[in-house]
Amino acid sequence: MKRLHIHLSVEDLADNIQFYSQLFGASPSVVKDDYAKWMLEDPRVNFAISQRGAPIGLNHLGIQAESNEELEVLNGRLQGLQQAIVTETAAACCYAVSDKYWINDPQGIAWEQFHTLDSIPVFGGTSARQNNCCTPETPKSEAKSACCTPVAGKTTCC
Repeated sequence: MKRLHIHLSVEDLADNIQFYSQLFGASPSVVKDDYAKWMLEDPRVNFAISQRGAPIGLNHLGIQAESNEELEVLNGRLQGLQQAIVTETAAACCYAVSDKYWINDPQGIAWEQFHTLDSIPVFGGTSARQNNCCTPETPKSEAKSACCTPVAGKTTCC
């Protein structure tokens, strides 16, 4: 069964953890200095917030698959849209390693289809150099982060 994924960039992590914990009636399942995540069953959603220099507000939306087979079904749906898809294999992002497909909706909102393979102890890549955030001025190919959300021809940190 798939799970809806919502990721917001926030200004004050502690205030937002308090707010969303009260809203959802549950504490986050993951809390880091710059990130928190709730894996809710009712509603079934992977809701994440981060404080990493991205513009405040909606960072991206997604659908989390529970298996590689589910992920490939989602990819097949994206292929039917006949637009650019960004594929990432074993991407280190948001304290996890995942296989991903990215696409932008007509408004330019990034949608991530992903299957999480494992958790990791860092937000992005495995070295200090890789953990620095990319910006629209620093393309992903030159970025110091393995965790960039492809959005309408530019990149932002997830």
